Amino acid sequence: MNVAGPGPRERLLEAAERLTYTAGANVGVGALLKEANVARRSLYQHFGGKDALIAELLRDTARKDLDAYRSAMESAGDDPQARVLAIFDYLDEVVSSPGFRGCRYLGTDLALAGPDHPAHRVTRDYRRGLHDLVQHEMQRLAHPDPADAAEQILLLIEGTLATGATRPTARPAQTARRITNTLLDK
Repeated sequence: MNVAGPGPRERLLEAAERLTYTAGANVGVGALLKEANVARRSLYQHFGGKDALIAELLRDTARKDLDAYRSAMESAGDDPQARVLAIFDYLDEVVSSPGFRGCRYLGTDLALAGPDHPAHRVTRDYRRGLHDLVQHEMQRLAHPDPADAAEQILLLIEGTLATGATRPTARPAQTARRITNTLLDK
């Protein structure tokens, strides 16, 4: 029995996930095609071009990443404060893992200067989804301004990911967790 491997579409997405994370969103089409072992025609047939491939990749990773945040929060139980703090416990593992190179979404936004690139909509949606997860917990805590508190925590999350890429031994998630705990105790 011959089991077929991933098709060209899946190979392109897998290659884009690897290469855009290690080399950035401006990785060349040639490198993507070579890594995926597909012809140029496959890229255009499945995605219409590199921009749409990058946007689709980000949609896929955003779903996975938001699910990982949800899972971390769910593992902390039902207490909203513990659920928010669990985000930073999760991030401590993420930024300490071998090969961590920072936030895929921030890296993409910085690399793709054109404001109309379809990837920017995906990164905004991802951040909105993360903000909504945190805001929900802040509402459960009866915080007087849950949207602003969520925005502050989102800044700490993004700061953790950025610092984790440049100074991983600083353990930025632990610092951000302490700051968040202070914010939540007010």
